[in-house]
Amino acid sequence: MKNLSAGILILAVSVFFGCKSEKASTLEASANAAGVNSGALTVITGNYAASPGKFLEGKITEDELNSILQAGVRAPSARNGQPWHFTVVRDDAALAQSIISNITGGNIIIVISGEGDSRTNGGVILDCGLATENIYLAAQALGLGSRIYTGPIDTVNAKYKESLDLPRGYSAVALVRIGRIEPADALSAASSRKDPAGMITYK
Repeated sequence: MKNLSAGILILAVSVFFGCKSEKASTLEASANAAGVNSGALTVITGNYAASPGKFLEGKITEDELNSILQAGVRAPSARNGQPWHFTVVRDDAALAQSIISNITGGNIIIVISGEGDSRTNGGVILDCGLATENIYLAAQALGLGSRIYTGPIDTVNAKYKESLDLPRGYSAVALVRIGRIEPADALSAASSRKDPAGMITYK
C-alpha cells in the first residue's frame, strides 16, 4: 500500500511539473524550428516583474551593469536615431529613495530620458520605450529582478531633472529598477496575462 501511495505521489508531481514546463517546451520547439535562440525567446515570453517585496539587499556588479546598459544602447529606434540618454542612480541613496520610496539597498534605478517633454514627442517616447524594454529584459536574463516605473515620471521631471543631470531639453520617459532577488523560475513566477485571442486579429 505504501508503494502504491508513493507511486501515485510521484505521478502527481510529474504531471504538475510537466504542465508547468509545457509552455517552455512549446516555446523551445517553436524557437528551434524558426532557428531562434530559445533561451532568449523564453526570457522575452516568460519574464516577470519583481514586486518590491522580492527585491533583496545586494549590489549590482560593474559587469552586470555594463551588460544591461549595452542592451539599452543597442535597442532599435526609428531611422536609428537613438534619441535616449541613460542616467544610473547607484551611489546617491537619498536621490534613489526620493524617486522610489521603498527602494532596497543595493538596487539601482536607470532613468531613460529623451529630448522633449515626454508628452508630445511621440517618436522619442516610443524609441525610449524600446530601450527601456531592452534594459528590463537584459537584467532578467542575468538573473536579476527588474521593474519598470512610469508613475513617478511627472515628479521626476518636475523636481529632479537637475539632481539627475539630465541633458538640456530632455525629460524622463521611464525608470527601470534593478536589484537582486530570490532565485525563481521565470515561467512559474510570470505575471498573469490577458487571453491573446482577445488582442490579436488576423486578416
